[in-house]
Amino acid sequence: MNWMIYGANGYTGELIAREAARRGLKPVVAGRRAEPIERLANELGLQARVFSLDTPAEVAGGLDNVALVLHCAGPFSTTAIPMIEGCLRAGVHYLDITGEIPVFEYAHSTDVSRRARESDVIICPGVGFDVVPTDCLALKLKELLPDATGLSLGFETQSGLSRGTAQTVIEGLAEGCLVRRNGVIHPVPMGSLRRKIDFGQGARSAMTIPWGDVSTAYYTTSIPNVDTWVPMPTVLAWGARLLDISRPLLSSNWVQGKLKNLVKRYIKGPNEQARESQPTRVWGEVRNREGTVKTARINVDNLYSFTVNSALAVVANLEDDSTELSGGSYTPAMLFGSDFVESLPGSDTFQIEAS
Repeated sequence: MNWMIYGANGYTGELIAREAARRGLKPVVAGRRAEPIERLANELGLQARVFSLDTPAEVAGGLDNVALVLHCAGPFSTTAIPMIEGCLRAGVHYLDITGEIPVFEYAHSTDVSRRARESDVIICPGVGFDVVPTDCLALKLKELLPDATGLSLGFETQSGLSRGTAQTVIEGLAEGCLVRRNGVIHPVPMGSLRRKIDFGQGARSAMTIPWGDVSTAYYTTSIPNVDTWVPMPTVLAWGARLLDISRPLLSSNWVQGKLKNLVKRYIKGPNEQARESQPTRVWGEVRNREGTVKTARINVDNLYSFTVNSALAVVANLEDDSTELSGGSYTPAMLFGSDFVESLPGSDTFQIEAS
């Protein structure tokens, strides 16, 4: 199958392209700027292609003779929709590594899902760390407690950020926090929801963040109440409350532009040594109306190394002729089941507890 990595000159896209080449794979490397794409292609012995995402028609033309695209060019809030629309027009399977809730909601909208089924195109955003470990954990917990009505997910990592991830965080500052309640996504003040969570090394103060599972876990499990958590000292959670008051200022184009320029100047993403020393702990909890609670944890690789291996595993599974999948909108766990995460390099097995 001829496939493409779009955004191969970005931090994570380049990691994926280099690992693909190391494995003897031959993806087309593509992006919006000719010079870095052609340089990378020449170094890795791969085909290069350059096109913009200005219109779905231009995207569809750039995808000629391609069966699948792994989209790695953020910010996905800007780039995902034209790429999805181009893929639907060209009959090309769509994967990406986003964690952005609006992208997931668009991909799983009734209209996109219908057109994907009619075109026999698989639409599956979030095939990296965002959101594979938590998505698989959500499905595992649903299997353990089928009548669950509440789901909480979270992770703990010391990993640094790439430029693309940092820019996504900056955009998120303007949106505040999001949770799902009774099947509907609602905004809540940043830092307003706090609790103690044991991510695997003892109970720590934590607060909610607007992670992609607020969207995806609902489609994976049908659990109507979902929130997502990271460890955060209480004093910093209070700081997030104060930051929330500044959201109108943070959402201005001027402030967003200044912050993103700082990212471009000072953030490069963790190096190989840092990635190898930064594993990630993932935690989840489900509850039903009777008060039954089940908790699960899994340790996985550094979030960027995980993303490389996870994305390439999804591509390989879709290339496998024995994988019989119909077109439509999917989450990773919907495609490959809860145990998919355990099959990836650097991942342990699920640790389950009940209370």
